[in-house]
Amino acid sequence: MTSILEIEKLEPKYYEPDKFPKGLNKKVVESISHIKNEPGWVTEFRLKALEIFLSKPMPNWGFIPHFNIDLNSYVHYVGSNRKKKKSWEEVDPEVLESFERLGIPEHERKYLAGLEAMNDSETVYANVKKELEELGIIFCDIDTAIREYPDLVRKYLGTIVPPEDNKFAALNSAVFSGGSFAYVPKGVKTPMPLQAYFKVTAASSGQYERTLLIADEGSELIYSEGCTSIQDFETNFHTAVVELIAHKNARIHYTTIQNWKKNMYNWTVKRGICYEGAHITWNDVNVGAQTIKYPGIILYGDNSTGDVLSLAFAGSNQIQDTGARIIHIGRNTRSNILAKGVSLDGGINSYRGLVKFEKTAENSYSHIKCDGLMLDDRSESHAYPYNEVHVDSAKLNYEATVSKIDEDILFYLQTRGIDEDEAKLLIVTGFCDAVVRDLNVEYSVEISRLIRMILEDGKAIKRTTPQLNKNEIKGQTCKLEKKK
Repeated sequence: MTSILEIEKLEPKYYEPDKFPKGLNKKVVESISHIKNEPGWVTEFRLKALEIFLSKPMPNWGFIPHFNIDLNSYVHYVGSNRKKKKSWEEVDPEVLESFERLGIPEHERKYLAGLEAMNDSETVYANVKKELEELGIIFCDIDTAIREYPDLVRKYLGTIVPPEDNKFAALNSAVFSGGSFAYVPKGVKTPMPLQAYFKVTAASSGQYERTLLIADEGSELIYSEGCTSIQDFETNFHTAVVELIAHKNARIHYTTIQNWKKNMYNWTVKRGICYEGAHITWNDVNVGAQTIKYPGIILYGDNSTGDVLSLAFAGSNQIQDTGARIIHIGRNTRSNILAKGVSLDGGINSYRGLVKFEKTAENSYSHIKCDGLMLDDRSESHAYPYNEVHVDSAKLNYEATVSKIDEDILFYLQTRGIDEDEAKLLIVTGFCDAVVRDLNVEYSVEISRLIRMILEDGKAIKRTTPQLNKNEIKGQTCKLEKKK
């Protein structure tokens, strides 16, 4: 008879990359660190975060109370069993096809500075142009950064979003895999946007990318990311952590277009810090998933500024709980929050935001505007503002509106020869314009197409484009590749 001790000896110490079980424990965390061959300090960081995660209760707001979420029902690491690719020909056709539908090869041809395409838990394609290297800009995945630039990563990792911040910040810190790392030296500007795409394909799995972007004194960093997932009957869980550091007089512009499937649970923690004279802009577009996300900015230095531009669409059986969090600490700091939410087909959209002025934030100012647009009688739009002012010289301006499509405007457009569906599309597009116009040109075009698709899927307007089958999609992929 085999003893328990003998069984333990026969059992491998670590899980293999593609054989992780469901659930989260110490062996899962140690196995991830082992697979990545991480230094001891990273393993310790992960294990401490695991303890924090296990000690904290589940939150009770946003989409959490509406769904029975069991984190032990997910596989928290899905290995790719591949080395990173350096050309599109090396990427698996199924992965390439899904990225093609997002338009990545076109971005690559025209202006793509660097690309980190992450499939499930691992990066599958990586390319950085020589132009970046010549400027001294570092852009790679976070795993590569830990190996090649450990001092930089160790200096900043977990300083803006520590594991203690909340349960899901701790979860990400314990099992993070993939994500972007960028460092822009003093006085240097990224010559074109750095870009990343994240995709989930494995059913009942979690994805936990970790992004760390650092703009040194007087530099400028522009970064864009897109997110998508394959629709299936199983749910997925996504928790990302993004940390931005904008040093004195630096600028960071961060854009996200999130189009996860609706049965994706998405809790993302994004936060940046601005030192003296620095600026951060979050431009956050949420289309799919059940979402909880509040991009944050700590205005630490005097004369620092920050903007959060948010756009969320909530469709059938969907809850979008999005907003912003801004903390004013330095003197003469300025912030602006613009949150737009579109609800249709019974969707629930909520703005949840915190703006806080510390006692040191003399002569500081914040403007908050949140607008909700409901396209039917079954949908909901909410606002939950939390505003704290602890200094007399600070000023805060808050305004909120909730509305439906104006019948008079709809009638006026129809009298000008525009049919009803196109008029509705025009009104919704105009409602979103204040956020969309801040995107680069190609993303603006993509969002315009997405808005049409959202209204068609939500039965707000009739579908005008035929649904393509797999052969037609592959044919379009081949045509784009030939153009290269």
